[in-house]
Amino acid sequence: MNIDRLEKKRQTLQAELDSQKSQEERNIMGQFSTPNMLANDVLIHAKNIFSNRGKVRFLDPAFGTGSFYSALNNVFSESRIEAATGFEIDEHYGKPALKLWEGTDLDYQLADFTKQTPPAEDEKYNLIICNPPYVRHHHINGQKERLQAKALEAANMKLSGLAGLYCHFMALAHPWMKKNGIAGWLIPSEFMDVNYGQAVKDYLLKEVTLLQIHRFDPNDVQFDDALVSSAVVWFKNKKPVKNHKVKFTYGGTIDAPEHEKDVSVSVLRKENKWTRFPLSEEREENDSPRLNDFFDVKRGIATGENKFFVLTREQIESRRLPLEQFRPILPSPRYLNSTEINPDENGYPEIEDQLFVLDCKLPFDEVKWNYPELYQYLEEGIQAGVSERYLCKKRKIWYSQERRSESRFYCTYIGRSDKEGKKPFRFILNRSKAIVSNSYLILYPKPFLEKKIEEKPELNDQLLQALNQITGKAMTDEGRVYGGGMYKMEPKELANVPANEIRALIQV
Repeated sequence: MNIDRLEKKRQTLQAELDSQKSQEERNIMGQFSTPNMLANDVLIHAKNIFSNRGKVRFLDPAFGTGSFYSALNNVFSESRIEAATGFEIDEHYGKPALKLWEGTDLDYQLADFTKQTPPAEDEKYNLIICNPPYVRHHHINGQKERLQAKALEAANMKLSGLAGLYCHFMALAHPWMKKNGIAGWLIPSEFMDVNYGQAVKDYLLKEVTLLQIHRFDPNDVQFDDALVSSAVVWFKNKKPVKNHKVKFTYGGTIDAPEHEKDVSVSVLRKENKWTRFPLSEEREENDSPRLNDFFDVKRGIATGENKFFVLTREQIESRRLPLEQFRPILPSPRYLNSTEINPDENGYPEIEDQLFVLDCKLPFDEVKWNYPELYQYLEEGIQAGVSERYLCKKRKIWYSQERRSESRFYCTYIGRSDKEGKKPFRFILNRSKAIVSNSYLILYPKPFLEKKIEEKPELNDQLLQALNQITGKAMTDEGRVYGGGMYKMEPKELANVPANEIRALIQV
């Protein structure tokens, strides 16, 4: 087998097949091919932890055009490869790839791996390497219950309805592994932080021996066409021993990382945010204050269709819509340069381009009687399908927003960091009546803090300064990261951020 020649043909074939599908089609099916250099790094590491003399029985449950199989043949000698099997559900990639590899010993199955029966013990595999389809839960149409039942049966992995397809693939591959077999899974690192990933983490800590998790620097995106922060998860099909430690590596390559740390399983069982390793130490159990001690944290409002509900003052005036049926709303963080928002004479934010969100509580008939121009605008929304959008349809009055009062303190929900450590989140002091969309988080002062602010109004500025003194690392340790250094922060995560700066200011 001339693997170099076949790999060149495979790369050409991959590019050609990718170009014949739209980005949306590939996103829905989670089809992101593994780059050749990364595939080779993965197989080189597999060889380093594999038995020196043992024969290799290789399985890739999401084969595609065969990036990992190509790397397998590049890294292992032909005499060591006893068997190799690949599954691919999509004939668009499968048929051409089947032809590409037809002269090799590969057993290529054009079939849905999730519907296959695991083999007998002597036919199982001791090396499973896979970049499973990154299909988000809402694209797993009509399959969730079947997949959840099979995951529980196969790996004792109790997955929630929010789990992506890659979690199910990991579970369903478990009974295909030989005892003491090795697995390397190239998957999104988000499982390390999100709630639905807990079932995966339980599996890695209880059902197998977790060897290493290598997380790539989120600024070093592994896939040109997927905004996702990637990790390679390595484990052995063997129950963990007591006091076992897991190697966490970050940045660089799997075998030459920029950072590494051994973390005990006992620590991992208590830690919800695995992405804190290896860059952060084990979380200390202490009575340090959190933002939740001073604020109630909520998400900003979700309109369901910003283009329809959020209008400029000029749009409202040109259509003669009643301004009293709108609330002022801050623009997206990318268009807001200031960290302090002052009010104009009406209490609206004193910014160049004021925005307002439609928030009418009147029944449709009353709108027709009192505000004919607004009634006409709502009719246009109905014709455009806005009233049938998911969030709108769930409301009693589809054009009425959820109840959220404005606050003095907001925090951006999403932001980018970089290798220089730029802070991805910022806090804003709002003195206006403006509410915010769900691109922000709202911090409502607790009653005791509200009382202190009333007694000492200058505390507002001091609190803003203290909030913005919270380090970027303290916040990213609680948030979650995606490709390209993009970070997100959910309300509970922001609430859990250490707030020593606030305690120093407020003696409770």
